[in-house]
Amino acid sequence: MNVRLLIEALVRQMTVLIAELATSGGLRAPLASIAEQVFQDLAKQLDELGVSRGVSADMFGMALRTYLRRIARHDESVTRKGVSLWEGILQFIEARGLVTRESVLEQFARDDEGLVRSVLQDLTDSGLVFRSGVRAAALYRIADPAERAHARDRGDTQAVDMIVWAIVRREGPMSRDVLAERAALPGDQLDHALGRLSASRRIRELAEGFGTVYVADSIVIPVGARAGWEAAVYDHLHAVVKTIICKLHQDETASAPRDRVGGSTYGFDVWEGHPYADRVYGQLRRFREATTDLRREVDEFNEHAARPAQVDRVTVYLGQCVISEERNE
Repeated sequence: MNVRLLIEALVRQMTVLIAELATSGGLRAPLASIAEQVFQDLAKQLDELGVSRGVSADMFGMALRTYLRRIARHDESVTRKGVSLWEGILQFIEARGLVTRESVLEQFARDDEGLVRSVLQDLTDSGLVFRSGVRAAALYRIADPAERAHARDRGDTQAVDMIVWAIVRREGPMSRDVLAERAALPGDQLDHALGRLSASRRIRELAEGFGTVYVADSIVIPVGARAGWEAAVYDHLHAVVKTIICKLHQDETASAPRDRVGGSTYGFDVWEGHPYADRVYGQLRRFREATTDLRREVDEFNEHAARPAQVDRVTVYLGQCVISEERNE
């Protein structure tokens, strides 16, 4: 398997998806932090997989020193122990009200100056901090709620709730700190969403160790719902990615008739008047109906059954796309 070609093809497809989402409905969503977010997430995943930072730097085509400086943006601040450099600078600006660039550089003089400047730019691009002036004359302050709402395009509360619900269901149980990292939401917005989801019993709080984790036993995004399409996109993509990862962990990339993990893709060419057109177009509807019925029966049984220590969480997905093509004979 040529993994490099596969990765390049997947990256192209994901960039197409991100571009479409960023411009859908006339929206112009900010993309300034996307490249850095991808880098940081990849670096973190490689670290969790046990890949040394020297090897990771080589995989990115960077010198080790350059690689370490770049990932240090999210590491603990030298100046303020116990918080990341990003958090430390944000807290400093919030406490002072209005600060100059020079005062920030002086306060965090023990941290790498290039990293401090990068964090200031990231805080400004994210809409958490408002900047006036340029270079040495730049002034920074915490953005007020209206500015933050405009910069982040928060959307309605239902959409936020659905995204948080989907993440908890698919990636939980998880603590609030982990959830905050996954959802990338401001703290107050995340807490409000968690409060609404807990009150409606869509998620549950469980005591674990010395803290609390959140879990969700199910997630339902009704067909035709106006709110929650973002969660549906996340949920479907997560299911596809998780299935591929499970398949890779089994070290079996070939399919087999008795597979319990895997996926299949089929294509049909039909047209108006085709004897099988209705059956082909109706695949999605029939799948939804049959699977909804099955899920209801399973939920009803589980409600009164004693669960064993080990439970298999089975995720089944189907996507259907119709593209009309004109062929030149």
